Amino acid sequence: MYKIVEAKKLNDIIYKMVVEAPRVAKKCMPGQFLIVRTAENSERIPLTICDYDREAGTITIVFQPIGASTKEMTSLKTGDSFHDVVGPLGCPSELTELSAEELKAKKILFVAGGVGTAPVYPQVKWLHENGVDADVIVGAKTKDLVILEKEMEAVAGNLYVTTDDGSYGRAGMVTKTIEDLVAEGKQYDVCVAIGPMIMMKFVALLTKKLEIPTIVSMNPVMVDGTGMCGACRIVVGDEIKFACVDGPEFDGHLVDFDGAMKRAAAYKTEEGRKMLELEEGDTHHGGCGNCN
Repeated sequence: MYKIVEAKKLNDIIYKMVVEAPRVAKKCMPGQFLIVRTAENSERIPLTICDYDREAGTITIVFQPIGASTKEMTSLKTGDSFHDVVGPLGCPSELTELSAEELKAKKILFVAGGVGTAPVYPQVKWLHENGVDADVIVGAKTKDLVILEKEMEAVAGNLYVTTDDGSYGRAGMVTKTIEDLVAEGKQYDVCVAIGPMIMMKFVALLTKKLEIPTIVSMNPVMVDGTGMCGACRIVVGDEIKFACVDGPEFDGHLVDFDGAMKRAAAYKTEEGRKMLELEEGDTHHGGCGNCN
């Protein structure tokens, strides 16, 4: 059992939990995720690791309930426990593989949309701890839905908060802020965008036009976290990839977002899942990532 040492609501729709998971906390890196189960027979839920404390042996998860299992998670309180916490899974952010000299030579922009702020935070924090301060854009629909602002402000070089309705910070979509920053003379060597698929699509379209290499995280399409369900099958360039075993991060300029969003909609129904399995044949499952 994995004890929840803190459980709180960040706003009306987003929850935060700090969980005792010492082995995960010891090994995890920014960009990776874990799988939780609330009970022995519960659904497996993949969630990106928002933060970790190696000394305390805890990991932090932030989630928005969108189905029965995540809705069930909202009933858990401080002192309760998860039945399972499995991880770390997935590949760490490719930025963590660069040397300190390479990192310090890069001008990095992060773009976070909604609950996507949670997986952006550990990457920005890790860079800050290694002497690199990145620019960060945090976008939300309204002021009430902005999360982790103080935490992000403490580790970002420059933080730009934007709301779709103009109720807080800059007004408009995150893409407008990117355009404004570039117009003001900002130059970036790499952009990391994490958030809703539609947001990542339009960020990638803009950064391609601006010739800024862009990384996106395809964690929104993950279901079982192992590749066996076939949910997170995506096309990247001319290759078939699985977000959970090959990612979750990919070249945003190569991801087929339209295909991924259409496929995700089909996957929501039993009939749609059967049709996808029939159409995709041997490429429907990713397995362990090595069995193809």
